[in-house]
Amino acid sequence: MRYLPHTDIDRAAMLDTIGADSVDALFSDVPSDLYLDGPVEGLPLHASEMAVERHMRRLSKKNLAAADTPFFLGAGAYRHHVPATVDHIIQRGEFLTAYTPYQPEIAQGTLQMLFEFQTQVARLYGCAIANASMYDGSTACWEAMVMAERITKRTRVVCAAGLHPHYVSVATTLARFTRASVDTAVPVLEAGAGEDAIIDRIDEETSCVVVQYPDILGRIPDLQRIADAAHDKGALLIAVNTEPVALGALEAPGDLGADIVVGEGQAIGVGLQFGGPYLGLFAIANPRHVRQMPGRLCGETIDADGKRGFVLTLSTREQHIRREKATSNICTNSGLCALAFSVHMTLLGDAGLSRLAAVNHALACKAADRLGRVPGLKVLNDTFFNEFTVTFDRDARQLVRDLADKGILAGISLGRLFPDEASLSGGLLVTVTETSTEEDIEALANALQEALS
Repeated sequence: MRYLPHTDIDRAAMLDTIGADSVDALFSDVPSDLYLDGPVEGLPLHASEMAVERHMRRLSKKNLAAADTPFFLGAGAYRHHVPATVDHIIQRGEFLTAYTPYQPEIAQGTLQMLFEFQTQVARLYGCAIANASMYDGSTACWEAMVMAERITKRTRVVCAAGLHPHYVSVATTLARFTRASVDTAVPVLEAGAGEDAIIDRIDEETSCVVVQYPDILGRIPDLQRIADAAHDKGALLIAVNTEPVALGALEAPGDLGADIVVGEGQAIGVGLQFGGPYLGLFAIANPRHVRQMPGRLCGETIDADGKRGFVLTLSTREQHIRREKATSNICTNSGLCALAFSVHMTLLGDAGLSRLAAVNHALACKAADRLGRVPGLKVLNDTFFNEFTVTFDRDARQLVRDLADKGILAGISLGRLFPDEASLSGGLLVTVTETSTEEDIEALANALQEALS
């Protein structure tokens, strides 16, 4: 905790400079009934530093850490091994900032890192251009929808049933303030929730079709078929990827016809971190759309002496250009998380990413085979990468809580993701990564078998 050594004289001088009578005057817009009129109930008036540290350690021990138990959670936040090199590099003084520099050309190291990051994302997604990152996958997804509206001059967005419900929630919330109409009508497990149902919903008013790859249940949709149908109607295809490791095994969305590819980059280099900060990835297939792209772009150039250099090439946010011409009000990129992603990706390389993906898929196949032998449990997926859905005749939410009490984080209940779809109450999304062991898988299978017997 920082110590601010301001004296009463210092504070009086600062208040005089800004023309305020007191510190309270700075909060005059806050209603008086919202002010505290005394100490917070239950908190001691003071405690020593050691006592506070001891108290916080006791609180932290109530957590069930991912590394201390069989862990099968996913759905957009994945536990992967992050090499120690990543943490070492991102804590160097030259890099330890989450912000893009406002005098960018003097920060050549940061700009070069972002340039390399953009190159990695573009190659990963099979696209021509990637930006210097965004807040997270859900907001990147929304920005892609708005970008499609600008390009097509249409406002109707068709979301596939398998799009992460949290991403859908962000889109529908933000759509209240725009002209966009978000169509999310098809339940995720309805008989017609596949490619045919998506294609049937595309019309001449559709600006874009949004498809998750792999989807929220772990299924792998046919992007090429959906892209062809969207393009026939003059719409764009937005592919959403929440697990970038999957692209070490699956064909890149941009190579399958996706016009905009967005996603969450947390799985590479960032770690779970209690839910954030995370990393939004954003790339486009057609360079002609670059000026409709949100966020920032770093570029490579040559200086007056003929030396290689890096610059902030494009920044079309409302702080930099006329508000009505801005493509986004994004105020920063996730610079530190982008650095972590880039360092980890550099350590992996193409071959390493493919090997990591193969290990993930092989372990997930072993888990699906083993869970498929549990009486009363059915594996839903025919295809998957490292997460798949199982169903059974019991409330999965309660089962997840029961297994957590036994030290096993079994997965994410579909009832939690889709609280309004009663038919999904017995569904469980199971994620298996390279951090899962065969002993973990066996422990999960045995626990499920005991709970369902």
